[in-house]
Amino acid sequence: MHDIPLSALFTTLAFLFVLSAFFSGSETALMALNRYRMRHKARQGHRGARLAARLLERPDQLIGLILLGNNLVNILITQLATYIGYRTFGDTGIAIATGLLTIALLIFAETAPKTVGALHSERIAYPAAWIYSGLLRLLWPLVFIINVLANGFLRLLGIRMNALQRAELTTDELRSVVTEAGPLLPARHQGMLVNLLDLERTTVEDIMIPRSEIVTLDIEEDWNDVLEQILSGSFTRLPVIEGDLDRVLGFVHMRDLLPLTYRESFGPEDLRQVITPAYFIPEGTALNRQLINFQKEKRRVGLVVDEYGDIEGLVTLEDLLEEVVGEFTTDSPTMGDEVLPQPDGSVVVDGGIHLRELNRSLGLTLPLDGPKTLSGLIVEYLEHIPEAPASVRIGGVIMDIVQIKNNTIRTVRFPAPEAERKA
Repeated sequence: MHDIPLSALFTTLAFLFVLSAFFSGSETALMALNRYRMRHKARQGHRGARLAARLLERPDQLIGLILLGNNLVNILITQLATYIGYRTFGDTGIAIATGLLTIALLIFAETAPKTVGALHSERIAYPAAWIYSGLLRLLWPLVFIINVLANGFLRLLGIRMNALQRAELTTDELRSVVTEAGPLLPARHQGMLVNLLDLERTTVEDIMIPRSEIVTLDIEEDWNDVLEQILSGSFTRLPVIEGDLDRVLGFVHMRDLLPLTYRESFGPEDLRQVITPAYFIPEGTALNRQLINFQKEKRRVGLVVDEYGDIEGLVTLEDLLEEVVGEFTTDSPTMGDEVLPQPDGSVVVDGGIHLRELNRSLGLTLPLDGPKTLSGLIVEYLEHIPEAPASVRIGGVIMDIVQIKNNTIRTVRFPAPEAERKA
């Protein structure tokens, strides 16, 4: 080697540094790849993505191959740099070469390449996948022996390699991915996806129309009143009862009912002929499950019942879909708007409004793990039914109780933000 020019030795050393940088940077790039984007590109026919996906299916083999090449190159760098130092400065050159080599390896073969690999993972990983696929075929016997020895040692430590975990996301993690998508998704689509993921956390009790607000068609009332309600009603479907909601006969669709009203002989028995059986939903049913149940049963409306079979409320498919896409219908059994902004900046709210809807409308964070309505929340907090007018602060939010009727809080006023800050 004494006959080899120093220029050739330095050139070889620089080439070995490039190889070391390649192994270090490509390892980081492959491990930093977005697995979902990689699989998407692979399904679209991207050859580099396919090769990368295949390599990452067995990370033990890939890491073994990369470390085999990297360690071999680093050993050669150490030997060659030591020889160059000795040949140039004698024994002192060995110490100089060791110090310079440590800094050079750390900067040019580790830190810089790995930083670039992390920042530009796809640009580096996909071309590198071609090289590693060829190297894996070439060095397969050696890689196999290394993996057998390494995996055998891991088994001694109780670590099994036969159940490599795929990259999977929990619902909360997927919600974070959607929320952090930023400009990649329009804000409206982002909100819809988050709402869709939230369906499993929300139950039918959170969105149902309370029993006291359900509009019904009572077949035992005066028939003229029934006819007037049918002709002047604004609802597509109505539950038909016999005197009391607990004696529900089923549901009637106005599409089937209105043609019958033009008959001179139209009476209660004709009404009974177009009633469809009631569909009951157990309390506590998650909205994602209920959406599937509605589809399976080909239903659009159901009555929520408790464990004793008592009717608690009513849920429609429209109410459920509004949890995903937002409000798009005014077909609701409640009377009037539930949230009314006032000229002074305050907001008057119906006491029966669902807390989820109130939080969404006013940007509040009132607790949802207890009562479902604003009235219920205030009564639970105060532990008694207050007398109007009265004020209460819950979770830092000031509320003025305006009207109480039949032991129920009917109207609540939320002061303007400026007035609330002064309070």
